[in-house]
Amino acid sequence: MTVTGHGTDTDTVRALRGLEDDRASVRLRAALAIGSTPDPRFVDTLVERCAVEPEFFVRDMLTWALTRHPVSVTLPRLLREVRSQGARARSQALHTLSKIGDRRAWPTITRALLTDADDEVARSAWRAAVVLVPEGEEAALAALLATQLGRGGRETRLSLSQALVALGDAMTPAVDAATRAPEPLVRAHALATQRLLRDPDAGFTLAVEEAKRVVALGGSHGSGFPGDSVGSVGSSGSIEEGP
Repeated sequence: MTVTGHGTDTDTVRALRGLEDDRASVRLRAALAIGSTPDPRFVDTLVERCAVEPEFFVRDMLTWALTRHPVSVTLPRLLREVRSQGARARSQALHTLSKIGDRRAWPTITRALLTDADDEVARSAWRAAVVLVPEGEEAALAALLATQLGRGGRETRLSLSQALVALGDAMTPAVDAATRAPEPLVRAHALATQRLLRDPDAGFTLAVEEAKRVVALGGSHGSGFPGDSVGSVGSSGSIEEGP
């Protein structure tokens, strides 16, 4: 699909129909075309499609298309979407805010979002928070993020560790305290996060295994993470997903 300047109503209708096509490849091309020739008329539709688009790679292209539009247009719309009742809408709006990187969005990153019951929303909020946090507020953010240690499956735990590590030394007091938590899962996750900060090249899997051994030697039981046998993590700490 090619959209040339959105100069006619026909171009507009064609692009909008493309975003709603049953074929993911057509939706992808439509988002690419819109992002290649930005037009503020499309911002509302792009945000709305983010909330319902089932394919990750199409959602990512929708986010890219939004970043190509003026922040003065996209930011107010995304800030409203963050308060949506739909989890996917909240998650994708947060993801897009992290890509735009405008710190005026920081007040929107609330405790409720950072502790959202939906893992995808929480993960997007963590990533957005470390991008948008104002200078001097990193330690307070780390303290809040540390309350989520031990949460979720491998992908969620990795996302949280990466967010904390991105805060650098500001994470140290909160994560140090978490290594003394009564819950073995929290202690192990905190230790793995510390290891990842010290040695990013070690990867998350190695950090988790070392942390589990430390917790076990400390006399705690049930320190293993649920689901550790599922998936793999590369040496860089990023999850290697299957096809």
